[in-house]
Amino acid sequence: MSADVLAPANPARTAERVRPALIVLAWLSFIAEVIIIGTGGAVRLTGSGLGCSEWPLCTPESLVPTPELGIHGFIEFGNRTMTGVVGLLALAVLVLTLLHIRARRELIRTGWFALGGVVLAGATIAVSGSFVAGVAVALAAVIAAAVVTVRTAPARRDLLILSWLVVIGVVAQGLVGGITVLTGLNPFIVGFHYASSVALVVLTAAYLVRAYDAPGPRERAVPKWFAILTHVTSVALVATIGAGVLTTSNGPHSGDPNVIRTGFDATVLAHVHSWPGYVLLALTLALTAAALRLRLRPLRWLLALLAVIAVQVIVGIIQARNGLPELLVGVHMVLAGVSAAVFTVVVLRLKRPVSAD
Repeated sequence: MSADVLAPANPARTAERVRPALIVLAWLSFIAEVIIIGTGGAVRLTGSGLGCSEWPLCTPESLVPTPELGIHGFIEFGNRTMTGVVGLLALAVLVLTLLHIRARRELIRTGWFALGGVVLAGATIAVSGSFVAGVAVALAAVIAAAVVTVRTAPARRDLLILSWLVVIGVVAQGLVGGITVLTGLNPFIVGFHYASSVALVVLTAAYLVRAYDAPGPRERAVPKWFAILTHVTSVALVATIGAGVLTTSNGPHSGDPNVIRTGFDATVLAHVHSWPGYVLLALTLALTAAALRLRLRPLRWLLALLAVIAVQVIVGIIQARNGLPELLVGVHMVLAGVSAAVFTVVVLRLKRPVSAD
């Protein structure tokens, strides 16, 4: 996502570009979202899903893991700590975005909503005794703040919406993570937790693309048939990741040896997972060949996507033939998030900023 390949259509708009400090934070936020897929995978693949038996505390008496919990407690708590890092980075990107678009009034409103959300969440926990209910109230306050500030933002609503969606997603992820522990690693909730992490990777990638682009109206930069085929490919990508999540939910790596799977046949699901994967590879090959022949704007990112998908296919075949070794499964999980991020760039490269002329 370098600036040389995303040059603005009109040089006069360069002054409106996002500041370097915000770009750096946006990159850190994106990287953190990818890393947390890896740490979450480590929790599952090492059987540490219930390393901390409680939420938000690790044990009924301690916020942090105790020596009695062993390595599983530290792995699970490490992933929870990473959630805090992701949240702080998302909040920093939001604040700098508001400052960048000179929305100081909206920033003040955000602060008041944050204060009100904390107070209401604390009161809810005190009355109900449920941390889940408290976090749900805080999430509602975050959503309300997003709606109010986006409606009155003076500029760059695209960046503001994306930054708010990441903040909302991180808070929601914390809530889902807590429910995951409290339900004893329900496989469907665990799968949703992973899919949500991939969605956050997509959102942070989209923010980076739009941050590098010049603001203002955009126009289609590829033939209509190419844009349609790209969106069809996105369906294949979603189907591949979704089938992969379902397959993992029924495999040997459930996060804890005592967790009951969903009851589906993992061997059959592995084949089902491969079908949309091969369709995805074929469609990506077709898009790359067309982009190469016509010299279309998304070409560079299609080549990157093709490379990631090819590696994914190879890793998938090797892990299936070798009894799903933990390391390869973890690599497969992270690469799925990376492929979704790269495909996001491809989709956003279908359009370009409209020249002021």
